[in-house]
Amino acid sequence: MERSLLSVLLLGLGFMMLFTAFQTMGNIEKVVIDSIARDDSSFTGDGYVSLSIIYATFAICNWIAPSVVAILGPRGAIVVGSLTYSIFTASFLTPKTWLLYGCSALLGLGAAITWNGQGVYLSRCSNSATISRNSAIFWAMLQASMLIGNTFVWHEFSGLTQVNVETRTLLFAVLVAMALLGVVTLFALPKHVAPQSSARPLAEFKAAAKMAVSPEMALLSTTFLYTGLELSFFSGVYSPTVGFTTALGAKHLVGLSGVCIGLGEVVGGIACGVAGGRWRRDVIVFCGYVVHGIAFAAALINLPDSAVFGDTEALSLLVPPSATVALLAAFLLGLGDACFNTQIIAMLGGVFASKSAAAFALFRFMQSSAAATSFAYSTVFGLRTQLAILATAGAIGTLAFWRVEWRTRVAEMGIEEAEKKRLPEHQVE
Repeated sequence: MERSLLSVLLLGLGFMMLFTAFQTMGNIEKVVIDSIARDDSSFTGDGYVSLSIIYATFAICNWIAPSVVAILGPRGAIVVGSLTYSIFTASFLTPKTWLLYGCSALLGLGAAITWNGQGVYLSRCSNSATISRNSAIFWAMLQASMLIGNTFVWHEFSGLTQVNVETRTLLFAVLVAMALLGVVTLFALPKHVAPQSSARPLAEFKAAAKMAVSPEMALLSTTFLYTGLELSFFSGVYSPTVGFTTALGAKHLVGLSGVCIGLGEVVGGIACGVAGGRWRRDVIVFCGYVVHGIAFAAALINLPDSAVFGDTEALSLLVPPSATVALLAAFLLGLGDACFNTQIIAMLGGVFASKSAAAFALFRFMQSSAAATSFAYSTVFGLRTQLAILATAGAIGTLAFWRVEWRTRVAEMGIEEAEKKRLPEHQVE
């Protein structure tokens, strides 16, 4: 097996274990924190606020992340940043409001460093012929984390109407152990995947700022923003909303919903890897938006508007609400997300390969800014308003991606034609 593919597989394995901890925690954080607050009146933390802090800090720190990657190298940045995921998860073992919010901010910093390092590392493992394949492999392995962690949550929450102290402690301890295993695995990444230039922190910052105002990035920014809005919805809002809908029965559906989201991500990652060599990127993104539209419609008719805030006996448009419909919508949310993210990663790692650090920094900045905003408005906006925002933003982002894809293809065709004209006739043939 080629060395670059082995590096991608090891990168995916490390992220799978690391995000078994974080994505599982994000999926259940609102439900778990509400249960902590019921047991401890001095604890006033809020899951949506914690997640908003993470992504807001993530957004801000993305501007310095390329400089950190330039200094530490992509492998060093990944390892250093991954440690903050372990610290955040461990903070739940001794729940304190100040500790929750402080570790949330620390994780935002670490996430910016980790993801920018990941983008550069994956680009260096790939070329124009393998970037779509490698992006899909990494994405499928990463999202398998939702299957692993949420299957455990499903088992532990089975039959519970409230999450007790013993269940929470066991859950947190297992997730901390998984996060640490992820850090160890990422430490084993090969140090040199491709020749590296000397570190130029200021140059990396200037490149990101210059790229931000380019026409292509201005269009792609709307796509990035949509991925942030839907990321926050499926990773921290949707599953708790299912769990807060008392007519559906029990809290174990929170974990089962997360499993279905993860299954959709994995299936989507594999499907995009297979389709990547046959279908254009904009076609795959359009399919992702259609899938999301179906998921939004299912959530609209199946779940109460007020269920995003806490336990409710309110009725939905579908009476009684269906667990099957809720889980199908969860699967579709994951499937659509995979379509968007694999193609964005493929475009940034291919079209913008020479400036991959700056490109991925801008992507993560826009995505995390939107996610932070979404988690903030989730404290006041009901389900129907959130779905309306998602549907509108998705349509705009899909059209923008299509426009950039076609501009890129036209430019590439022009270069190919120019090369043919410069070559002697026998070489063209």
